[in-house]
Amino acid sequence: MPQTFDLVLSRGTVVNHDGVAKRDVGVRDGRVAAIGDLSAASAGERIDCAGLHVLPGVIDSQVHFREPGPVHKEDLETGSRAAVLGGVTAVFEMPNTDPSTTTEAALADKVRRGRGRMHCDFAFWVGGTHDNVANLAELERLPGAAGIKVFMGSSTGRLLVADDEGVLAVLKAIRRRAAFHSEDEARLNERKPLRAPGDPSSHPLWRDETTALRCTERLIRLAREARAQVHVLHISTREEMDLLAAARDVATCEATPHHLTLSADDYPRLGTKLQMNPPVRGPEHREGIWRGLQMGVVDVLGSDHAPHTLEEKAKPYPDSPSGMTGVQTLVPIMLDHVAAGRLTLQRFVDLTSAGPQRIFSILGKGRIAAGYDADFTVVDLKRVETIRDSWIASRCGWTPYDGKTVTGWPVGTIVRGKRVMWEGELTAPSTGEAVRFW
Repeated sequence: MPQTFDLVLSRGTVVNHDGVAKRDVGVRDGRVAAIGDLSAASAGERIDCAGLHVLPGVIDSQVHFREPGPVHKEDLETGSRAAVLGGVTAVFEMPNTDPSTTTEAALADKVRRGRGRMHCDFAFWVGGTHDNVANLAELERLPGAAGIKVFMGSSTGRLLVADDEGVLAVLKAIRRRAAFHSEDEARLNERKPLRAPGDPSSHPLWRDETTALRCTERLIRLAREARAQVHVLHISTREEMDLLAAARDVATCEATPHHLTLSADDYPRLGTKLQMNPPVRGPEHREGIWRGLQMGVVDVLGSDHAPHTLEEKAKPYPDSPSGMTGVQTLVPIMLDHVAAGRLTLQRFVDLTSAGPQRIFSILGKGRIAAGYDADFTVVDLKRVETIRDSWIASRCGWTPYDGKTVTGWPVGTIVRGKRVMWEGELTAPSTGEAVRFW
């Protein structure tokens, strides 16, 4: 008797933890049910993936979708629309919204806003502060919580925890791996006079390498003292890669496409569109991050999608805000690096699915395997496209990669067995649900 599935992806090349091979994938009730030759099976829907690669769904563990708060830049619907158009099946959204995500009520409100409205699955980081440290053990275990996020620098108000005592208190209070924005706040304040009005290329002079390195050194020391696990976001210096290679007992880390692709040489062309925290630095740091990635120090890729309107970015530096779009371009930019030979496809899969699953203890995602959620990013590795502002679905409507031609493109996004994007078009209603964790 032939097998019956809700969906079969047929004739594609499946990339997974056990290799790269042409296989069919059968889906039943939103989960992977079979892998192999399913040509004789019956299916409610069959998608021909001949010539395409079927990857585990890409997970972007660092995005800023602005809701609640300044939704003129982005909201959960528009941000997740950009995500699935770019091949991303799940996102972890950051707590620096308005109000900040620091309480059970604020987290529940975000989960409510996302459910059935976001196009991809989701989790939300909870901000760790001096005020809520006593509640963090409960907050990090709530449904929809990605874990605890701490800003050691460059934040405002109650989300800033710049002192060692405060960071140590957070680490001693929790059990899950906490994520950190690692820049030394005291040094940032000392060096503010180095900002040159009207010159965004002075941004990495103000927020220099020592600002990042000093804070990451402190964080590793505190993590060892607390016997805690930490995750260092958006590494921007070559020196941090050497430091983190010797701290695998307590620390994992993230690299971003912009720190791997752009450099300080791009400030004359992009101006404040290149302005990020921590900054995009000289080419030597970009190459140092690549070396760390190739040595296995980097655990995940995150976009740090942080949209602002063009009007806001047009303000003269340093009044211009830091941040750029990234969730929609993560896959094509990194596939272009695959095409150029800087990254293998298997390593890309590890950084965007298996890696997040492993370090954040995600349940049922991160690989194509029986019983796992049927999340797939379907890509055409040979397709050549030019990224344009007009393609960007984010409410702010621009990308620093406008005009960049890439090889490798997301063709389809499938979330829990539902085809939500195919060939650049949304194909299903929003059905996003909260990511589950061990």
